[in-house]
Amino acid sequence: MAYRLTLEDLPDLARGAALLGTGGGGDPYIGMLLVAEELRRGRTIDLLSVDEVDDDALVIASAFMGAPTIVVEKIPSGDEAVTALRELEKHLGRGADAIIPMECGGMNSMIPLLVSARAGIPIVDGDGMGRAFPELQMETFGVYGVAGSPLAICDSNGDTAVIDTGADNKRLEWLARGVTVRMGGVSYIAEYPMRGSEVKRTAIPGTMSLALNLGRCIREAGEQHRDPFEVLAETLATTIYQHGRVLLAGKVIDIERKSSDGFVRGTATIAGFDGGETITLTFQNEHLVARHDGRVLAIVPDLITVLDAQTANPITTEALRYGQRVKVFLISTPPIMRTPEALAVFGPQAFGLSEEWRPVEELSPVS
Repeated sequence: MAYRLTLEDLPDLARGAALLGTGGGGDPYIGMLLVAEELRRGRTIDLLSVDEVDDDALVIASAFMGAPTIVVEKIPSGDEAVTALRELEKHLGRGADAIIPMECGGMNSMIPLLVSARAGIPIVDGDGMGRAFPELQMETFGVYGVAGSPLAICDSNGDTAVIDTGADNKRLEWLARGVTVRMGGVSYIAEYPMRGSEVKRTAIPGTMSLALNLGRCIREAGEQHRDPFEVLAETLATTIYQHGRVLLAGKVIDIERKSSDGFVRGTATIAGFDGGETITLTFQNEHLVARHDGRVLAIVPDLITVLDAQTANPITTEALRYGQRVKVFLISTPPIMRTPEALAVFGPQAFGLSEEWRPVEELSPVS
């Protein structure tokens, strides 16, 4: 049965989505404010489980594209993503029956909610990334045979385009990224039009409700004076993500980042409070790999997150600052993201990393 999101749900959902964003996907706070305004106006958002979607339904993925730091400076009006949806519907000659998030992490958890509220259609409780990734082809939808094309794109001026590269999702990413750069570094897209039966076969189920539950457990842990990191690990153990643990508690001692080609790239160095281990995180919008003295401790597609050392509130890569006291928290990905087909699309080599993927529970086991 569909779950109707409430205004009170949004802060927890945003917090959980920032956690699953692994430092990227954009800060969901701005998107949360836009969605909250829609709910205050009396609009509704119904969350459908993957199993509730009709097999013949047309489902379209919704998202923003570009460098997360630019979204902070170039706040959307809220019209852009809906315009992209309408352009794709016009191109397809059919209206969408439901929206699905392209990714459940960061701000891209909120943009589909905004579209759902404004368009008056439900949103599917699932996504194609199970976290946040920087490129459009890095979707379980595409991994398991759904074409991202045609894609509709819109900028803050209301300019639109439709891009169709057939089944070549990587070329779709390349072209859409180029258009996004010309649009000022950020755009809003509608893509991966698919049938409900394809959603059931290719989506990672329950990720929006997972984000909501993770955000809620962090908040409630604070209210109950419990260790939020222990509560996070306990909550994850009951889900398809299963493994969660603190890798390091320490202080940010160095941060380097720059925006280029529509991405935010850089490194963060964190020194342990005990004066021992120092780890370096490498990111491309999202954290990709954690290393200590060249040894890999966790690597994409497993989740590497940086959380406030006391509250466990997530810190995005654009918000990392020298001197912050943090804990690096690791989360394993679900089995659908660990197949050879999936790793070929969003495993380490897809990001130019030389290391092979190994499960985080093997690289950094709980002692």
